[in-house]
Amino acid sequence: MLRNDPYEIRLMQNLYDAAVKQLSLKFEILNNEFKVLYARNPIHHIEGRVKAIESMVAKLRKKGLPPTIEAARESINDIAGVRVVCSYIDDVYRVAEMVERQTDIEIIKRQDYIRTPNYNGYRSLHLDIRMPVYLSDRTEHVTAEIQIRTIAMDFWASLEHDIRYKVDKTKLPEGINEEMLECSGKIAEIDRKMQDMYRRIKAAEKNTASPALSEPKKQDRE
Repeated sequence: MLRNDPYEIRLMQNLYDAAVKQLSLKFEILNNEFKVLYARNPIHHIEGRVKAIESMVAKLRKKGLPPTIEAARESINDIAGVRVVCSYIDDVYRVAEMVERQTDIEIIKRQDYIRTPNYNGYRSLHLDIRMPVYLSDRTEHVTAEIQIRTIAMDFWASLEHDIRYKVDKTKLPEGINEEMLECSGKIAEIDRKMQDMYRRIKAAEKNTASPALSEPKKQDRE
């Protein structure tokens, strides 16, 4: 447990919960705007969470730091976390660009596990950010982690988490890690094929569309 007063802990949880809600709303607004402009949504769904106190304490101990709110806020970037799941790989980078253009968000760290997958096959784009949270009597800046990935990447990551973290590692049959890595590669190949098919379909539509229809939704913006 954190050493701080329970009231201070509740205040911290409320602060990071507000950050998750603000980020989620921002993505919903961007997604809706994209729908109006281009008649499609790049975002399939959005998930958010505040890291559990027990997880914070475990992470602080692993870093050799005291289990306090101050240490957590200073050293843990993913107390607030938002996951944005997109349909296609192109959408992942498109959404990341939208985030990077937000004037109230500072990018602290960018990790591209899509172009360079993690050793276990994990794929996703991570953005560690600093953002303002607007409270009743003040504005506080907090860090948060945004994970952006495709539906296929999310499928693999969810099942990998169930297998690797929710099962006793000593009871895993030999070769499971290698099989998980192999599955990651196969799923990534399907992801790339689906992206390629979508690009070809859109290119064909553009070639056959009349000039009046070639610019998406322009008439709606005038």
